[in-house]
Amino acid sequence: MKRRNLILSAAAAGAASCSSFVLAQTRPIRLIVPYAAGGPIDVTARLLAERVKDSLGPVIIDNKPGGGGNIGADLVAKAAPDGMTIGIAAVATHAINPWLFAKMPYDAAKDFAPITQMVRVPNVLVMNSETAARLKINTLRDLIAYGKANPGKLNYGSGGNGSAGHLAGEMFKQGAGIFAVHIPYNGGNPAQLALLSGQVDFNFDNLATAAPNIRSGKLKAIAVTTLARSPALPDVPPVADTLKGFAIDTWWGLVAPAGTPKDVIARLNHAFVTALQSPQARTRFAALMAEPVSSSPEEFGNFMKAELAKYQKVVKLSGAQVD
Repeated sequence: MKRRNLILSAAAAGAASCSSFVLAQTRPIRLIVPYAAGGPIDVTARLLAERVKDSLGPVIIDNKPGGGGNIGADLVAKAAPDGMTIGIAAVATHAINPWLFAKMPYDAAKDFAPITQMVRVPNVLVMNSETAARLKINTLRDLIAYGKANPGKLNYGSGGNGSAGHLAGEMFKQGAGIFAVHIPYNGGNPAQLALLSGQVDFNFDNLATAAPNIRSGKLKAIAVTTLARSPALPDVPPVADTLKGFAIDTWWGLVAPAGTPKDVIARLNHAFVTALQSPQARTRFAALMAEPVSSSPEEFGNFMKAELAKYQKVVKLSGAQVD
């Protein structure tokens, strides 16, 4: 009898949490994007928000940029765990920043409930096409050979200390056994402009950002940073073909505040995974050079834990830190 009462109590509690979520749908879900409007993360978030409105009701995008993404992520961490506030977790906010910033307003490992991964975007090692032709560099092995034969002559740009481009560059230097001067810029766009103008020799750039200039012939794609070739650049080999195990790419997904009921997480997961798997989403994401990646909450949680551990070593290697 006691066991039966416990089961009934648990069932009632689950029904209550689900009912509260359903009743709350009279107001829209708030999806916090910790970056400015107009970028790939914002665009994909808006696309999915539109596609889940029939199952979840209106989803309002709330852009909260600043602090390398920490400001928006912190708002998600401190929101009520009722499923009505969710947010974007990205490689920066949940894998890099915890090791890069001396003080963090949230705990990336404990303050969030994973919903699903959304996207994976390869990074790509690119050179100014004229520079590559002048230095006779056509492959990654050519670049490494040039670096070894001309110590101290190479440099590379990035969107700033601790950015994905900076960390990829340091991993590459260590794996290749070469030295290249790191030149940080105030954001990815200035870093790309420096590469296009010949101020730096190579960059590790986000494929979505670099693709237009690769297509136009202004930039030469040397290698992608995923373990396998990218469908968007099938003729460009991965760095891992030359430097075994090299892998560093851009990803983002959806999280809720820690403590959000599991049934609510399950409903959110189902809605967004269905949207991610739709042909419309795949077509739109492909235009951004982004690969939709749907996952269970457990899979996304395990993935973020692994990425957090990986970047602890990478950030330490780079020596980058933000006070």
